[in-house]
Amino acid sequence: MTLLEVKNLKKYFPITKGFFRKVVGLVKAVDGVSFEIEEGETLALVGESGCGKTTTAKCILRAIDPTEGDIILRVDGKEVNLAKLQGEELKPYRRYIQMVFQNPYTSLNPRMKVKDIVGEPLLVNGIAKGKELEDMVAELLQAVGLRPEYMVRYPHAFSGGQRQRIVIARALALRPKLVVCDEPVAALDVSIRAQILNLLMDLQEQFKLTYLFISHDLSVVEHISDRVAVMYLGRIVELARTEELFENPKHPYTETLLVAVPKPDPDFREELRAIEGEVPNPANPPSGCHFHLRCPYAKKICEEVYPEYRNVGTGEEPHYVACHFAEQLTLRGIKIS
Repeated sequence: MTLLEVKNLKKYFPITKGFFRKVVGLVKAVDGVSFEIEEGETLALVGESGCGKTTTAKCILRAIDPTEGDIILRVDGKEVNLAKLQGEELKPYRRYIQMVFQNPYTSLNPRMKVKDIVGEPLLVNGIAKGKELEDMVAELLQAVGLRPEYMVRYPHAFSGGQRQRIVIARALALRPKLVVCDEPVAALDVSIRAQILNLLMDLQEQFKLTYLFISHDLSVVEHISDRVAVMYLGRIVELARTEELFENPKHPYTETLLVAVPKPDPDFREELRAIEGEVPNPANPPSGCHFHLRCPYAKKICEEVYPEYRNVGTGEEPHYVACHFAEQLTLRGIKIS
């Protein structure tokens, strides 16, 4: 069953000038994004910094108001369009979507004990208090691999990995259906990343969770995701099953991201081919395909016409891509072990 369906989502930020704050332009942070997330799966949203991944997540969470589009959530036999709700109308549905933030050092209140941090969602929503609240917090801490007696400590007493476990415990307090993980391991040591990723996978099975996993690093999403959506300058340029996208990329931008993934082989030698140029200004995107200024395969039509976002898959699973020459190009991928 489809848990979340995003249709033509847009988020434009106005550019103002002068004393009267006249709008002179728009920053198109998210420009027509559409995707679905099935119940129990992990959809990874990847791309360079500034491509619109976090803004998309904030719109889904309704932390910011979308400019246009639909965000359809299906829970408890109901179908609700979160994009059309405001204020108190959103409150009953916020518990179904929770977020794990990127930096555990800034996403925890340093003046609150762990018991209060993890228990706050339960208290605010009237689910538990007193001894019952402490028991539920202890259960959540154990679920993420922390000792219940840690609940009387403050965040400064924990390492980065432990803090991220506390953030995850807080996100799970209301038993959400969808958890948005915004670069959840980017601020952690490499040795800790695998532990947190494995924890997320275990919790997904234990609590029947669905993940929207945001990352700029394809090597991180390789094993945790079921499908991968690649964003560039506010739009999804490719979406497919993880194995298919890694081994048979269809968009040149996806190829450049895959080439940058480190190879765990000391004998492997290959010249690192960086992406030419800079990410265009989302307030003034280039005509045609937004990637054509940096694409080694670009032709005249790429400068003039934005490619159709279409299914080019040959098997049962769809493989969506926005590239004029997706069927002709043979791009380098990575074999998933």
